[in-house]
Amino acid sequence: MKGNETVESRTTAIEGEVWSRLENNLNMAGYKMDFPKEIILAAFKEERVLQVYSKDYNGIKFIKEYPFTAFSGNLGPKLKEGDKQIPEGIYEVEYLNPNSSFYLSIKVSYPNDFDKAKTELSDIANMGGDIFIHGKSATIGCIPIGDEAIEEVFLLTQKAINNGVKVIISPRDFRTNSEYPNISGIEWENELYELIEKEIKTLPTDQMVNFPNYTL
Repeated sequence: MKGNETVESRTTAIEGEVWSRLENNLNMAGYKMDFPKEIILAAFKEERVLQVYSKDYNGIKFIKEYPFTAFSGNLGPKLKEGDKQIPEGIYEVEYLNPNSSFYLSIKVSYPNDFDKAKTELSDIANMGGDIFIHGKSATIGCIPIGDEAIEEVFLLTQKAINNGVKVIISPRDFRTNSEYPNISGIEWENELYELIEKEIKTLPTDQMVNFPNYTL
């Protein structure tokens, strides 16, 4: 990663402003004085939103959602480098990049063990791997949410990263539409979507908003 910024210098620079923007959301989730120590990121491709949840002894609480600012590919998992697909599965945050070409970015742990087990490629490297949640409004297989939004998600992730940050990427929100997409070219989508649906259904629905309808 090229650049002079560190995660610490970036978060120090944006923390005050981000807290001001998130204070009401965090208060509603039960955080009056500090950021949550554990969060979950959930991305829904059909609805084109990223949602952030806190998790503690009181359970899982919705914090905020952010619309994608661009989109590539279709419903269905990423299968190889260059297919322009956003992955689908259960991942973790690997690291934060304070010097991204897309302002700030969060590395997603694609490919995971499930992805590797299902690939038909002889070389794992051909699956691709540079999948990020990032700023700006351009993408080829990543999740862009704009600069102000990535500041908030970047800081929330930095505050929680020592406890691990789960990233759920789903073709759609199975809490509101339980139908699994039929993906041509593979025979294991139901196995994948059962795993994703199980994780999604641990998330609360009481503060969700109505999503716009998208045709992909």
